[in-house]
Order: sequence, then C-alpha cells, then structure tokens
Amino acid sequence: MTILGAVLAGGHATRFGRDKALALLGETTLLDHALASLRPHVDALVVIGREHAPVPTAPDLPFPDLGPLGGIAGALAYARDHGHASVLTTACDTPSLPRALVAALLASEAAHAAGAPTVGRWPVRLLESLLAHLQSAESRSIKHWAATQQVIAVLPGVTVANINTPDDLARLASNQIPPAVI
Repeated sequence: MTILGAVLAGGHATRFGRDKALALLGETTLLDHALASLRPHVDALVVIGREHAPVPTAPDLPFPDLGPLGGIAGALAYARDHGHASVLTTACDTPSLPRALVAALLASEAAHAAGAPTVGRWPVRLLESLLAHLQSAESRSIKHWAATQQVIAVLPGVTVANINTPDDLARLASNQIPPAVI
C-alpha cells in the first residue's frame, strides 16, 4: 500500500501578510521546501487548498476555510481516489521535518506530531469520520479530532520549524541551517 504526501496550503496567511507558500527561504519557496521534506518518504505528492502548484492540487473538503482539518480531509479524499492507503501531511509553512519525527510517523498507522499536529500520518479509513466531524462539530482542532479517532501524538518536545510571520522566516533564514536538517 502506498503513501501520499500532502502539503496543506489553504490558509489565508493573515499573520504573514502575503502568500506564505510563495515566500522564499534562501532561493526556494516555502511550498517547495515542504514538498522536498515529504518527497523521500512518499509515493506521490499533492498540494491541498490552492489551485496552482508544481505538483497536482486538490481542494480542502468539504469546503474551503475549515482550517487544517479541511486540508487533511481533502488529502484523504485525494488519496482514496488515487489508490493510496494513507497520507503523510505537512504544512506549507513547515519547511523541514526532523528525521526522527518522520520515522515515528511512518512506524504508526495513525499518528501526528505532538507539537505540530499538521504533520501527521492519516489512514484513508478516517475520511468519512473526518467529513462527518467537519459537518457537525464546532471544534476544528486537529488534536481534539485525532484523539477521538485514536490517532496518537508522537514525540512530544520535538520542535518543528513553523513560519507564521515574516520575523519567523527571517529568524530561520539567519540560522543558516539547511531546512532539510532542521
């Protein structure tokens, strides 16, 4: 069974002030960094929540503006429709993934990063329950929904680079650490 890699990119980037996915870290967009962080671990890639990307795209489900859970639902539907068993997700503002975190996620059927729940492994079997949750529940917290589905939180305390503001991007860029090893 194969794994789909999905970059969640449907947010409005209100704290960032412009399209985060296209912001540059070095000479590479954040979106391309996120795609590169998934590429070695998956069989195919997709970007969720935007119309244009260097790989196939798909919409958030059941409709836009549901936050990351809508992106995960869109990724699960795309995976189901393309014959993948699960999805490994990250966000477009997460330019790299620690190796230990990826290993922990891939060792589980259903797991997310304790400190960064947009980074996770989600089996396609969760799609229907997630769509039902998004239609009926007020909480759009990944952690809340994941706990109801016995999706485990792995590696508490492991830090994942996350860029919410231009200052975050500048701090990461000034560290001069290659994003793939952060």
